[in-house]
Amino acid sequence: MTIRPWRKLPPEPLAQAKVFTLHRERAYPPDADPDKTAARDFYVIHAPDWVNVIPLTPADEVVLVEQYRHGIHHVTLEIPGGMADAEDETPAAAAARELEEETGYVAASIEPLGYCHPNPAIQNNRCFSFVARGVQKLKPTRFDGNEDLATRLVPLTSIPELIAQGRITHALVIVAFHRLRLMDNARR
Repeated sequence: MTIRPWRKLPPEPLAQAKVFTLHRERAYPPDADPDKTAARDFYVIHAPDWVNVIPLTPADEVVLVEQYRHGIHHVTLEIPGGMADAEDETPAAAAARELEEETGYVAASIEPLGYCHPNPAIQNNRCFSFVARGVQKLKPTRFDGNEDLATRLVPLTSIPELIAQGRITHALVIVAFHRLRLMDNARR
């Protein structure tokens, strides 16, 4: 059996927020007769693509950020990241910008690790992950009005333990570290 896309009707915007739009999207199963079958309702969050970046110093330390997350009401340990802005030419440019804004670190090189769909059941965007090598603290941080971050340097070898201990819990951060490990293993 081959799974096929559903036939979509035009989406209906329901709510507009600063960082996403909620749409009701109606669709019919692939083999349904629209004259005899009611369209099903799906609710989709339309959001810009996101980026995150694993910054590595020449000493193989990861530049992490600690910040309060309102969704879970806790402080988290993460890698720098955020939304790709309209003025960012590429996801890599967005990653370099986020790295500099949130940490003041600048990368000698930025390599793509790939992308994932954060939650394709209800979101339409992607999260692009990168590794930034040879990062150095060269600039001051530039937080937006909703950010309050602290920078932490952690040896790259400590990351699996931080994930296992539940100290790093952000799913997209864990995906980025997994992709980095896959890339490094492929190069060996």
